[in-house]
Amino acid sequence: MYLFSTWGKKESSRLQMALRSLATRKTLTLGLNSRRLIQSRALQTFSLPDLPYDYGALEPAISGEIMQLHHQKHHQTYITNYNKALEQLHEAIQKGDSSTVVKLQSAIKFNGGGHINHSIFWQNLSPIREGGGEPPKGSLGWVIDTNFGSLEALIQKINAEGAALQGSGWVWLGLDKELKKLVIETTANQDPLVTKGPHLVPLLGIDVWEHAYYLQYKNVRPDYLKNIWKVINWKYASEVYEKESA
Repeated sequence: MYLFSTWGKKESSRLQMALRSLATRKTLTLGLNSRRLIQSRALQTFSLPDLPYDYGALEPAISGEIMQLHHQKHHQTYITNYNKALEQLHEAIQKGDSSTVVKLQSAIKFNGGGHINHSIFWQNLSPIREGGGEPPKGSLGWVIDTNFGSLEALIQKINAEGAALQGSGWVWLGLDKELKKLVIETTANQDPLVTKGPHLVPLLGIDVWEHAYYLQYKNVRPDYLKNIWKVINWKYASEVYEKESA
């Protein structure tokens, strides 16, 4: 059994805050505070978080083979490239190379976003024997009924949005902290939800890249979206909602 490392929520929160700050800016230039932070501290690198369950624990909804490849290969690749881009950024800032700093923003956004998104995704899943698929209770269950009519209606809307997304990306259930309501959004590639607005907090994200389902569902995305709800960890989403909506 894989256990959560202490990395989990703290690092994910830190990364989301960093990208939320970037999303509010109209340019790709680094702010003075960010520059001072990087210059004054040793370069920090990131590592692959452990899963809170075995690779095969989500079967039959998600196969163990897919989970292992998704975690060890795809997520690890994002982390490797993210660390590389951060190292190059650190060097460029030390040299005062503004052109390289700007050029690195896309790599940082893509690979850092992949790291953030997948770290959330693993927590959004849970084996059936540990509560995966059980409907949300408490405040989140109530607000879903209020905003969407029912959980079934929410699932249908998320599945429709996820199936219609062209190319690769993510479909999200988020909390708009400014408007104090739930929203359904899609993001392209590895863009985190915060790129759609600085006040958006992800409660649930579903990866609709082909690598998340191709081997098992033969590239039939709607079948994957239908079955993933059997292992969705609504308890985690509820905990985030309670914290962020307070």
